[in-house]
Amino acid sequence: MSIRHGLLALLERGPRYGYQLRTEFESRTGSTWPLNVGQVYTTVARLERDGLVVPAGEDEAGHALYAITEGGRDELRQWFATPVDRANPPRNELAIKLAMAVGSPEVDVRSVIQAQRTHTIRAMQDYTRLKGQALEAASRRPGEFDPDDVAWQLVLDQLIFQAEAEARWLDHCETRLVRLAPQAAADSRKAPAADPADPVDPAGGTPKLGAAQNGGLRGALRRPRH
Repeated sequence: MSIRHGLLALLERGPRYGYQLRTEFESRTGSTWPLNVGQVYTTVARLERDGLVVPAGEDEAGHALYAITEGGRDELRQWFATPVDRANPPRNELAIKLAMAVGSPEVDVRSVIQAQRTHTIRAMQDYTRLKGQALEAASRRPGEFDPDDVAWQLVLDQLIFQAEAEARWLDHCETRLVRLAPQAAADSRKAPAADPADPVDPAGGTPKLGAAQNGGLRGALRRPRH
């Protein structure tokens, strides 16, 4: 999440002070990604250092205001015009958890999947209920365009779609585990045959197994499917 560019987008609408930026950021995103005032002021200080915002005096209550510069507007335009990079995706805790669970003999991977799926579906239901409330509130103001309301609905849509995709992925993971479990069990019972190409353990002359041979389920995943 780019707090930096989110604050620039708010400042494009006019000078703001720190707490006001925090309030408007959370209003626009429905407090999905809450900020603390310290984060706001730290980010604004970096923006000022980079020449993207400048101090703009004080308001009537004595709050220190900040305004976006032309350099800040250029940065913001570039951010809006540039697709979000997927070459280096952010770490996904669930994907890491399942990857580690597959290699842990003490873990029932299907139980992990089922627990997560229950949580994901419950979250999706909560998001759907919130979206219904947002649409109902908007229907009471026909013809009125509120950017914060529309932004909140878009955020909710993203959360719902993300939860739906996660639930489908979990179903896929469970199906794959069920299909591959018999093969993995059969592989574990087989005595590996020596392969001249395998390196030999100097201590005992026993061929060392390759990753695909001794990897259990991981090895099964790497084998081509017929």
